[in-house]
Amino acid sequence: MTEFTIHDEHTAPAEVAPVLAKTRKALGFIPNLYGIMAESPQAFNAYQALSEQFRATSLPKGAQDVVWLTVSRYNSCHYCMAVHSANALRSGMDSETVTALREGKPLADPQLEAVRRFAHAVAADQGNVAEEDVEQFLAAGFSQRQILDIMVGVAMKTLSNYINHLAHTPLDDAFAAQAWDA
Repeated sequence: MTEFTIHDEHTAPAEVAPVLAKTRKALGFIPNLYGIMAESPQAFNAYQALSEQFRATSLPKGAQDVVWLTVSRYNSCHYCMAVHSANALRSGMDSETVTALREGKPLADPQLEAVRRFAHAVAADQGNVAEEDVEQFLAAGFSQRQILDIMVGVAMKTLSNYINHLAHTPLDDAFAAQAWDA
């Protein structure tokens, strides 16, 4: 198995080292995914840009968490499931919703369930979402803009999920309480 380097602010390429230093200052550590992505400033910056853009979408924070967890579960990403479970709980999502997302079960909240179903359809059908699924999502009160916003989240998670698969990213201690296996 190829071992990927987990960079820190001292070993990373100069283009991303300052961001890693800033991350360490803000979080107290550098997430292993960031350390691995730092090998390629383009991969690192692409992920950061997608993350920033997804956070700025018209989807509320809870719906963003649903997209991240749904896609990470679909892609069987142990690392992102743990990270996003911990972050969702930290940001106020109730544990029942997080547990349902981790188990791939329907959500009690009809709006969040519509987001879960649609994000799953996008990932599972590789964007070839059935018209019926699109209509159901729109009928739940969402817009075409939010369809495209979900696509940004799916792209973001697909990038990180696939990197984690290739690199076998070790889970950071900060997220160990939310460890997850497919």
